[in-house]
Amino acid sequence: MPEAAKIAAIAVLAMALSSCAASDDGKPITFTDDRGVSNQPFPNNYRSEVLSFFKTYLNNPVGVRDAGVAEPVQRVVGGRLRYLVCLRFSPRESDGGYREPRERAVLFVDGRLDRVIENALELCAGVSYMPFAELEKLSR
Repeated sequence: MPEAAKIAAIAVLAMALSSCAASDDGKPITFTDDRGVSNQPFPNNYRSEVLSFFKTYLNNPVGVRDAGVAEPVQRVVGGRLRYLVCLRFSPRESDGGYREPRERAVLFVDGRLDRVIENALELCAGVSYMPFAELEKLSR
């Protein structure tokens, strides 16, 4: 196949693939169907959603210590105003010991858990933690 024909075939393939990556109205498809609206609903079920997620997020959900949770707060994440829940906890390590407490932010989009942000020091600055005994009682 001549070089010009190869380039033309690649261009046609690229256009076909780009049409697959957009919805019918031309907007990109996202995992959470994030519409980018600033009036986000409060995540009423945040505690149960966090517990369900962390049961699989942690390598070993048994034996978590010093668990704390903060009420949902609104912060700008990725240029958009979102609710997030800050967590502080010490999971049991594979050697049976414990390290310094970890701080994570759980981001909510449209009232549902979207993802965990591991580097949460700045996002969680100034929040007040309360005990989160349910996280300490997780089982496999």
